Amino acid sequence: MQVNNKSFLRSFLFIAMLALVLVAAGCASNTNQETPANSEEPAPTEEAQQEATEDAEYTVTHAMGETTIKGTPQRVVILTNEGTEALLELGVTPVGAVNSGVGDTWYPHILDKMSGVAELGDERQPNMELIASLEPDLIIGNKVRQEEIYTQLSNIAPTVFSEDLAGQWKENFTLYAEALNKQEEGKQALERYQQHVDHAKSELGDKLSTKVSVVRFLPTNVRIYLKDTFSGTVLSDLGFARPESQDIDEFIAVITKEQMADMDGDIMFFFNADYDEEKGGTKMQEEWMNDPLYQNLQVAKNKKAFQVDEVIWNLSGGIISATKLVDELLSYAKEM
Repeated sequence: MQVNNKSFLRSFLFIAMLALVLVAAGCASNTNQETPANSEEPAPTEEAQQEATEDAEYTVTHAMGETTIKGTPQRVVILTNEGTEALLELGVTPVGAVNSGVGDTWYPHILDKMSGVAELGDERQPNMELIASLEPDLIIGNKVRQEEIYTQLSNIAPTVFSEDLAGQWKENFTLYAEALNKQEEGKQALERYQQHVDHAKSELGDKLSTKVSVVRFLPTNVRIYLKDTFSGTVLSDLGFARPESQDIDEFIAVITKEQMADMDGDIMFFFNADYDEEKGGTKMQEEWMNDPLYQNLQVAKNKKAFQVDEVIWNLSGGIISATKLVDELLSYAKEM
Protein backbone atom coordinates (compact mmCIF):
# COMPACT_ATOMS: atom_id res chain seq x y z
CA MET A 1 0.00 0.00 0.00
CA GLN A 2 1.37 3.38 -0.95
CA VAL A 3 1.65 6.12 1.71
CA ASN A 4 1.07 9.78 0.86
CA ASN A 5 4.19 11.43 2.25
CA LYS A 6 2.61 14.86 2.46
CA SER A 7 -0.41 13.60 4.39
CA PHE A 8 1.81 11.65 6.74
CA LEU A 9 3.98 14.71 7.41
CA ARG A 10 0.97 16.91 8.14
CA SER A 11 -0.42 14.31 10.55
CA PHE A 12 2.91 13.97 12.33
CA LEU A 13 3.30 17.72 12.77
CA PHE A 14 -0.26 18.06 14.11
CA ILE A 15 0.29 15.32 16.71
CA ALA A 16 3.62 16.85 17.81
CA MET A 17 2.10 20.29 18.25
CA LEU A 18 -0.81 18.83 20.20
CA ALA A 19 1.64 17.07 22.52
CA LEU A 20 3.55 20.31 23.13
CA VAL A 21 0.34 22.18 23.99
CA LEU A 22 -0.68 19.48 26.48
CA VAL A 23 2.76 19.52 28.16
CA ALA A 24 2.69 23.34 28.46
CA ALA A 25 -0.81 23.24 29.94
CA GLY A 26 0.32 20.66 32.49
CA CYS A 27 3.30 22.77 33.53
CA ALA A 28 1.10 25.82 33.92
CA SER A 29 -1.34 23.81 36.02
CA ASN A 30 1.45 22.59 38.29
CA THR A 31 2.82 26.12 38.64
CA ASN A 32 -0.61 27.43 39.66
CA GLN A 33 -0.96 24.72 42.25
CA GLU A 34 2.49 25.31 43.77
CA THR A 35 2.52 29.16 43.81
CA PRO A 36 0.01 31.04 45.99
CA ALA A 37 -2.12 33.67 44.30
CA ASN A 38 -0.44 36.38 46.43
CA SER A 39 3.24 35.60 46.95
CA GLU A 40 3.91 38.76 49.14
CA GLU A 41 4.61 38.43 52.86
CA PRO A 42 1.51 39.09 54.98
CA ALA A 43 1.36 42.66 56.36
CA PRO A 44 2.33 42.98 60.04
CA THR A 45 -0.55 43.43 62.44
CA GLU A 46 -1.19 46.77 64.14
CA GLU A 47 -0.09 45.21 67.42
CA ALA A 48 3.20 44.04 65.88
CA GLN A 49 3.82 47.50 64.41
CA GLN A 50 3.18 49.09 67.84
CA GLU A 51 5.60 46.68 69.51
CA ALA A 52 8.27 47.47 66.92
CA THR A 53 7.83 51.20 67.53
CA GLU A 54 8.03 50.79 71.29
CA ASP A 55 11.24 48.77 71.02
CA ALA A 56 12.94 51.00 68.42
CA GLU A 57 15.96 53.06 69.40
CA TYR A 58 16.43 56.69 68.36
CA THR A 59 19.10 59.29 69.01
CA VAL A 60 18.39 62.87 70.11
CA THR A 61 20.93 65.66 69.60
CA HIS A 62 20.76 68.24 72.39
CA ALA A 63 22.76 70.83 74.38
CA MET A 64 25.05 68.24 75.96
CA GLY A 65 25.62 66.00 72.93
CA GLU A 66 23.66 62.96 71.80
CA THR A 67 21.44 60.59 73.77
CA THR A 68 20.02 57.27 72.59
CA ILE A 69 16.56 56.39 73.85
CA LYS A 70 14.76 53.08 73.45
CA GLY A 71 11.06 53.16 72.61
CA THR A 72 8.56 55.71 73.89
CA PRO A 73 9.47 56.81 77.45
CA GLN A 74 6.83 56.05 80.08
CA ARG A 75 8.46 57.34 83.29
CA VAL A 76 9.69 60.87 82.67
CA VAL A 77 11.39 63.23 85.11
CA ILE A 78 11.27 66.93 84.17
CA LEU A 79 13.60 69.53 85.70
CA THR A 80 12.22 72.84 84.36
CA ASN A 81 8.84 74.47 84.76
CA GLU A 82 8.52 75.27 81.06
CA GLY A 83 9.30 71.61 80.45
CA THR A 84 6.50 70.54 82.79
CA GLU A 85 4.04 72.51 80.65
CA ALA A 86 5.47 70.87 77.51
CA LEU A 87 4.91 67.37 78.90
CA LEU A 88 1.36 68.14 79.99
CA GLU A 89 0.53 69.62 76.58
CA LEU A 90 1.81 66.40 74.97
CA GLY A 91 -0.38 64.27 77.22
CA VAL A 92 2.45 63.07 79.46
CA THR A 93 2.19 63.25 83.25
CA PRO A 94 5.72 63.18 84.68
CA VAL A 95 6.61 60.83 87.52
CA GLY A 96 8.62 63.68 89.05
CA ALA A 97 8.98 67.42 88.47
CA VAL A 98 10.72 70.40 90.05
CA ASN A 99 8.55 72.73 92.08
CA SER A 100 7.37 76.18 91.07
CA GLY A 101 9.88 77.97 93.29
CA VAL A 102 7.19 80.27 94.65
CA GLY A 103 4.20 79.58 96.85
CA ASP A 104 2.66 76.14 96.48
CA THR A 105 4.43 73.18 94.88
CA TRP A 106 2.75 73.57 91.47
CA TYR A 107 1.55 76.68 89.67
CA PRO A 108 -2.21 77.16 90.05
CA HIS A 109 -2.97 76.85 86.33
CA ILE A 110 -1.55 73.29 86.15
CA LEU A 111 -2.38 72.09 89.66
CA ASP A 112 -5.25 69.84 88.56
CA LYS A 113 -2.96 68.01 86.12
CA MET A 114 -0.19 67.21 88.62
CA SER A 115 -1.88 64.70 90.91
CA GLY A 116 0.54 61.99 92.04
CA VAL A 117 3.66 63.72 90.67
CA ALA A 118 6.67 63.60 93.00
CA GLU A 119 8.05 67.04 93.89
CA LEU A 120 11.82 67.10 93.25
CA GLY A 121 12.86 70.41 94.78
CA ASP A 122 14.13 73.52 93.03
CA GLU A 123 15.23 73.73 89.39
CA ARG A 124 18.78 74.63 90.44
CA GLN A 125 19.10 71.87 93.04
CA PRO A 126 16.83 68.90 92.32
CA ASN A 127 16.77 65.94 94.70
CA MET A 128 19.07 63.38 93.06
CA GLU A 129 18.20 60.51 95.41
CA LEU A 130 14.51 60.97 94.81
CA ILE A 131 15.05 61.13 91.06
CA ALA A 132 16.92 57.82 91.14
CA SER A 133 14.24 56.20 93.29
CA LEU A 134 11.59 57.00 90.67
CA GLU A 135 13.42 54.77 88.15
CA PRO A 136 12.80 57.09 85.18
CA ASP A 137 13.40 55.99 81.60
CA LEU A 138 14.00 59.62 80.52
CA ILE A 139 15.19 62.78 82.28
CA ILE A 140 14.71 66.21 80.67
CA GLY A 141 16.55 69.27 81.95
CA ASN A 142 18.29 72.47 80.92
CA LYS A 143 21.98 73.31 80.54
CA VAL A 144 21.67 76.69 82.24
CA ARG A 145 20.02 75.14 85.29
CA GLN A 146 21.65 71.72 85.66
CA GLU A 147 24.84 71.49 83.59
CA GLU A 148 26.94 70.49 86.63
CA ILE A 149 24.84 67.41 87.38
CA TYR A 150 24.34 66.19 83.82
CA THR A 151 26.70 63.23 84.20
CA GLN A 152 25.02 62.14 87.43
CA LEU A 153 21.62 62.34 85.79
CA SER A 154 22.83 60.41 82.75
CA ASN A 155 23.97 57.60 85.03
CA ILE A 156 20.38 57.29 86.25
CA ALA A 157 18.59 57.37 82.87
CA PRO A 158 18.93 58.75 79.32
CA THR A 159 19.07 62.53 79.77
CA VAL A 160 18.27 65.31 77.31
CA PHE A 161 19.04 69.00 77.99
CA SER A 162 17.76 72.10 76.23
CA GLU A 163 20.34 74.84 75.69
CA ASP A 164 18.71 77.89 77.25
CA LEU A 165 15.49 79.28 78.68
CA ALA A 166 14.63 82.96 78.13
CA GLY A 167 12.85 83.21 74.77
CA GLN A 168 13.62 79.68 73.55
CA TRP A 169 10.42 77.99 74.69
CA LYS A 170 9.29 76.87 71.21
CA GLU A 171 12.70 75.41 70.33
CA ASN A 172 12.74 73.62 73.69
CA PHE A 173 9.22 72.31 73.19
CA THR A 174 10.23 70.77 69.86
CA LEU A 175 13.26 69.13 71.48
CA TYR A 176 11.19 67.70 74.32
CA ALA A 177 8.64 66.29 71.87
CA GLU A 178 11.47 64.56 70.00
CA ALA A 179 12.89 63.13 73.24
CA LEU A 180 9.44 61.80 74.14
CA ASN A 181 9.07 60.19 70.71
CA LYS A 182 6.07 62.46 70.09
CA GLN A 183 7.28 64.61 67.21
CA GLU A 184 3.94 64.62 65.40
CA GLU A 185 2.03 65.53 68.57
CA GLY A 186 4.53 68.33 69.16
CA LYS A 187 4.07 69.69 65.65
CA GLN A 188 0.30 69.66 66.06
CA ALA A 189 0.51 71.47 69.42
CA LEU A 190 2.61 74.29 67.96
CA GLU A 191 0.18 74.53 65.04
CA ARG A 192 -2.70 74.93 67.53
CA TYR A 193 -0.79 77.70 69.30
CA GLN A 194 -0.13 79.46 65.98
CA GLN A 195 -3.81 79.21 65.04
CA HIS A 196 -4.67 80.79 68.40
CA VAL A 197 -2.20 83.59 67.70
CA ASP A 198 -3.60 84.17 64.22
CA HIS A 199 -7.13 84.41 65.62
CA ALA A 200 -5.99 86.92 68.25
CA LYS A 201 -4.21 89.02 65.62
CA SER A 202 -7.39 89.26 63.58
CA GLU A 203 -9.29 90.34 66.71
CA LEU A 204 -6.71 92.95 67.72
CA GLY A 205 -6.34 94.51 64.29
CA ASP A 206 -4.98 98.08 64.46
CA LYS A 207 -4.35 97.73 68.20
CA LEU A 208 -1.18 95.79 67.37
CA SER A 209 0.47 99.18 66.70
CA THR A 210 0.23 99.86 70.45
CA LYS A 211 3.72 100.15 71.95
CA VAL A 212 3.80 97.62 74.76
CA SER A 213 6.21 98.00 77.69
CA VAL A 214 6.99 95.08 80.03
CA VAL A 215 8.57 95.73 83.44
CA ARG A 216 9.47 93.57 86.42
CA PHE A 217 9.98 94.94 89.94
CA LEU A 218 12.31 92.91 92.18
CA PRO A 219 13.35 93.61 95.78
CA THR A 220 16.79 94.84 94.63
CA ASN A 221 16.33 96.20 91.11
CA VAL A 222 13.95 96.97 88.26
CA ARG A 223 14.14 95.23 84.91
CA ILE A 224 12.72 95.93 81.48
CA TYR A 225 11.86 92.71 79.64
CA LEU A 226 13.02 92.86 76.04
CA LYS A 227 12.17 90.69 73.02
CA ASP A 228 14.22 87.60 73.94
CA THR A 229 12.07 86.82 76.97
CA PHE A 230 9.06 84.57 77.30
CA SER A 231 6.55 87.42 77.24
CA GLY A 232 8.65 89.16 74.58
CA THR A 233 8.31 86.20 72.21
CA VAL A 234 4.53 86.08 72.62
CA LEU A 235 4.27 89.83 71.95
CA SER A 236 6.40 89.33 68.84
CA ASP A 237 4.27 86.39 67.70
CA LEU A 238 1.22 88.65 67.88
CA GLY A 239 3.05 91.48 66.12
CA PHE A 240 2.79 94.11 68.85
CA ALA A 241 4.98 97.19 68.59
CA ARG A 242 7.50 97.86 71.37
CA PRO A 243 8.94 101.16 72.61
CA GLU A 244 12.27 101.96 70.92
CA SER A 245 14.18 101.27 74.15
CA GLN A 246 12.64 97.77 74.30
CA ASP A 247 12.63 96.82 70.63
CA ILE A 248 15.82 94.84 71.10
CA ASP A 249 16.53 91.12 70.54
CA GLU A 250 18.04 90.68 73.99
CA PHE A 251 16.89 89.37 77.36
CA ILE A 252 16.56 92.15 79.95
CA ALA A 253 17.83 95.62 80.82
CA VAL A 254 18.34 96.56 84.47
CA ILE A 255 17.60 100.26 84.85
CA THR A 256 18.02 103.01 87.43
CA LYS A 257 15.47 105.68 88.29
CA GLU A 258 17.33 108.05 85.98
CA GLN A 259 16.50 105.67 83.13
CA MET A 260 12.83 105.44 84.04
CA ALA A 261 11.79 106.93 80.69
CA ASP A 262 12.78 103.60 79.12
CA MET A 263 9.76 102.07 80.89
CA ASP A 264 7.33 104.27 79.02
CA GLY A 265 5.04 103.17 76.22
CA ASP A 266 1.42 103.37 75.08
CA ILE A 267 0.64 100.70 77.68
CA MET A 268 2.76 99.07 80.39
CA PHE A 269 2.37 95.63 81.92
CA PHE A 270 4.32 95.02 85.11
CA PHE A 271 4.76 92.12 87.51
CA ASN A 272 6.34 91.95 90.94
CA ALA A 273 8.79 89.41 92.34
CA ASP A 274 7.37 88.86 95.82
CA TYR A 275 9.35 85.83 96.95
CA ASP A 276 9.29 86.52 100.66
CA GLU A 277 6.82 87.64 103.30
CA GLU A 278 8.09 91.21 103.00
CA LYS A 279 6.93 91.37 99.36
CA GLY A 280 10.06 93.16 98.22
CA GLY A 281 8.95 93.43 94.61
CA THR A 282 5.79 95.30 95.55
CA LYS A 283 7.73 97.64 97.81
CA MET A 284 10.06 98.50 94.94
CA GLN A 285 7.10 99.04 92.59
CA GLU A 286 5.37 101.40 95.02
CA GLU A 287 8.57 103.36 95.57
CA TRP A 288 9.15 103.85 91.85
CA MET A 289 5.56 104.66 90.99
CA ASN A 290 5.43 107.34 93.67
CA ASP A 291 8.51 109.01 92.22
CA PRO A 292 7.97 112.25 90.22
CA LEU A 293 9.95 110.75 87.34
CA TYR A 294 7.35 108.04 86.99
CA GLN A 295 4.49 110.52 87.20
CA ASN A 296 5.88 112.21 84.08
CA LEU A 297 5.58 109.03 81.98
CA GLN A 298 2.72 108.74 79.48
CA VAL A 299 1.60 105.43 80.99
CA ALA A 300 1.21 107.21 84.33
CA LYS A 301 -0.58 110.24 82.94
CA ASN A 302 -2.93 108.08 80.88
CA LYS A 303 -3.37 105.44 83.61
CA LYS A 304 -2.18 102.71 81.28
CA ALA A 305 -0.01 100.70 83.66
CA PHE A 306 -1.46 97.30 84.63
CA GLN A 307 -0.19 94.69 87.04
CA VAL A 308 -0.28 91.14 85.67
CA ASP A 309 0.46 87.66 86.98
CA GLU A 310 4.20 86.98 87.05
CA VAL A 311 3.61 83.24 86.77
CA ILE A 312 1.91 83.52 83.37
CA TRP A 313 4.01 86.40 82.05
CA ASN A 314 7.42 85.19 83.17
CA LEU A 315 8.00 82.27 85.51
CA SER A 316 6.25 79.24 84.00
CA GLY A 317 7.46 80.00 80.48
CA GLY A 318 5.80 77.13 78.60
CA ILE A 319 3.24 76.49 75.87
CA ILE A 320 0.23 76.44 78.23
CA SER A 321 1.17 79.84 79.66
CA ALA A 322 1.85 81.18 76.16
CA THR A 323 -1.73 80.40 75.16
CA LYS A 324 -3.03 82.00 78.37
CA LEU A 325 -0.89 85.07 77.75
CA VAL A 326 -2.41 85.51 74.29
CA ASP A 327 -5.87 85.41 75.92
CA GLU A 328 -4.82 87.92 78.56
CA LEU A 329 -3.51 90.37 75.98
CA LEU A 330 -6.84 90.07 74.16
CA SER A 331 -8.63 90.96 77.38
CA TYR A 332 -6.72 94.27 77.51
CA ALA A 333 -7.69 95.25 73.96
CA LYS A 334 -10.12 97.91 75.18
CA GLU A 335 -7.27 99.59 77.09
CA MET A 336 -5.08 99.91 73.99
